[in-house]
Amino acid sequence: MEERLKSLMQDLGNAINESLSDSERIAEAIGEIKRAGYDVFLVLEATIGFNKRDEDAPEEDMAEPREIGASGRVRFTTQDQRFLKALRITADEEV
Repeated sequence: MEERLKSLMQDLGNAINESLSDSERIAEAIGEIKRAGYDVFLVLEATIGFNKRDEDAPEEDMAEPREIGASGRVRFTTQDQRFLKALRITADEEV
């Protein structure tokens, strides 16, 4: 299965690269910079995390809006918390 994930990740990278290459807006912006006399070096970094879903865990409905408590704070699902943790983002727990 690891080879399958590597292939899927490569496909994702190719899709991102193609969408950037095909973007007229990006091409226009780069063209303007070049016309102003500058060389352009575009380096983008993306952090993409993958978590194997636990087959025994209940499926959380991602289409449902997040619940907002009486304090006006958003209550994060377990999936939300895992995603934020993967991005090294901490969020205060609602008390």
